[in-house]
Amino acid sequence: MMPLTMAKPGETVVIRRITGRDETRRRLAELGFVVDGAVTVVSEAAGNLILQVKESRVALDKPLACRVQF
Repeated sequence: MMPLTMAKPGETVVIRRITGRDETRRRLAELGFVVDGAVTVVSEAAGNLILQVKESRVALDKPLACRVQF
């Protein structure tokens, strides 16, 4: 497994694991980041990502994006 920060712009990946505290995992789930869910990397700058999750775009900073693994 690799952290989401390793995905390239335009790439669609399937989430395999989300690490961190319960609050962190719950917050990511509220944003649509769930195991077996697909996300597309829209753009990346310095490790910070803009992602397409279902019908929404979500920005994650590098430390939070590292919690999501594909």
